[in-house]
Amino acid sequence: MRTSIATVCLSGGLVDKLHACAAAGFDGVEIMDADLVAAVESPEEIRALCARLGLTIDLFQPLRDCEGVDDATFADNLRRARAKFEVMRRLGASMVLVCSNVGTATIADPEVAARQLGHLADAAAEYGISIAYEALAWGRFVDDYRDAWNIVERADRANLGVCLDSFHVLSRGHDPAGIADIDPAKLFFLQLADAPSLDMDVLSWSRHHRLFPGEGQFDLTTFLSHVLRAGYTGPLSLEVFNDTFRQTDVTRTAAHAHRSLRWLYNSTVRANGQPDVQVEPPQPPHAVDFVEISGSDLSSVEQILDQLGFGFGGGHRTKAVRLWRAGEASIVLSEEPRSGEPHIEGIGFTVADAQAAKRHAVSIGATPRFRRTRAGDAQLPTVSAPDGTGIYWSSASTAESWVAEFEGGRSDVDSLQGVIDHVNVALPWHEFDEAVLFNIGVLALDSGTSADLAGPYGLVRSQVMRTPDGSVRLAMNLAPPTAPLQPRHIAIRVDDVVAAAERARHSGLPSLPIPDNYYDDLHARFGLDDEFLHLLRELNLLYDRDTNGSFLHFYTPTVGKVFFELVERRGAYDGYGAASTPVRLVAQEDRRAG
Repeated sequence: MRTSIATVCLSGGLVDKLHACAAAGFDGVEIMDADLVAAVESPEEIRALCARLGLTIDLFQPLRDCEGVDDATFADNLRRARAKFEVMRRLGASMVLVCSNVGTATIADPEVAARQLGHLADAAAEYGISIAYEALAWGRFVDDYRDAWNIVERADRANLGVCLDSFHVLSRGHDPAGIADIDPAKLFFLQLADAPSLDMDVLSWSRHHRLFPGEGQFDLTTFLSHVLRAGYTGPLSLEVFNDTFRQTDVTRTAAHAHRSLRWLYNSTVRANGQPDVQVEPPQPPHAVDFVEISGSDLSSVEQILDQLGFGFGGGHRTKAVRLWRAGEASIVLSEEPRSGEPHIEGIGFTVADAQAAKRHAVSIGATPRFRRTRAGDAQLPTVSAPDGTGIYWSSASTAESWVAEFEGGRSDVDSLQGVIDHVNVALPWHEFDEAVLFNIGVLALDSGTSADLAGPYGLVRSQVMRTPDGSVRLAMNLAPPTAPLQPRHIAIRVDDVVAAAERARHSGLPSLPIPDNYYDDLHARFGLDDEFLHLLRELNLLYDRDTNGSFLHFYTPTVGKVFFELVERRGAYDGYGAASTPVRLVAQEDRRAG
């Protein structure tokens, strides 16, 4: 697999982009005309830099609004193209992207388009340049890749072929199966992009909301399968127009982009059962093994866990690490060597093959993470998530794995019994899409639909990544760019949250106060009886219900950057009480401000 990326995907100047692409592991680049025009370096200097960095210049783009015009306009277009061909000669680029005409086309005749593209190809041949013709989804007369292929066939030039772009094909709902009808020798170039499902004009959708593969709703595995089976042998290249990526750190975004291509290629290879290509499969998690909280002083966290009814599981025999347990829910508290406020440092997962999980993660670009161990300590393969959170894997049950390293724990028979229902991870605006890809590619979680929830600083986007059976759930929250980053939290599922709330109150734990207006609204929405409503109000319990069941939950105070939630799922309720989230966010903000 050869990988390439359009420089438009990245922030910064052209030289910075090229260095970032090389550092990320790309084999080549598509150089955008606008990037070259803005650069102080000459085409010869850019050519030499790419050679030093080991980057091929796979495509120069774009030439726009060339075909489907009157003869006078085409003569000027040909003059304009020759000037760019001369620049390409100096640059050392041998292929140019020509997009279907969107602005000046006046003749809806494929014969005219073919004749003019043929003349354009003849001119390009004088410079040793090939033309990849692309049907833009908003092209005036040519907006379907099959029409572009028809025109290329009519023109019949050796140096004229088609460029396939997943966005232009899939955003219009075109069937990619027709790619098989294209002469493989004419499949000149491939551009890949994902995108969310949006109801908006296709041009704005394309220019602002494309995503890297794996982050949106396009079926890119099937699309790429059609392209490869049709005989395409060129590079897999990314062309992603996205306002966020063009503002974020260029080196990190390039690495993120390369990881997305490796994920897509691996997924496609597995989907097509290619035995000659050895690709480590992902390891879907069976359960959350533990959550690690770190900080310089975790005594307040320990107090909350004790008041919730967690049992002390002991101290680590060699480290300043302590374990608290509530049935199958394990919380590891680490003060070695950490600093700052309490925060979620890592999440452990049980999988079938822990070492294979790490090998797969590293193969698609995850960063290995060192974990200090001593003789007798469990070996937990570890990588870092994009935000720095440690991801640990274990193939053994908790009892047979790392828990034996903790000594001096209490055997409380009446301790809280529960399981980790989900971990809520708040992310800044520029890290959200990267985290989605990581959770899909590395953790093998499915990406569900997202919801927008009202918060004190604007809408909060919430998206849950999970296993199909719900045994592992990561709820991701994206707050507005100007809002403070929300604390993260751990939700523990119990059989009787009312009893757990009463026990916590008796132990002196103050729950997050919920306003009376919320309970008045519950009464209006669900018609709850007075006794049950009074119980919810007294214990600061939140409530939701749908046709499958109901959901009761409450929140602890926030300590540093973390808090806890206890939940009870009744019946087959599978949500997260989304309607109550705005109330929780405002209540937490009131506590923080107070």
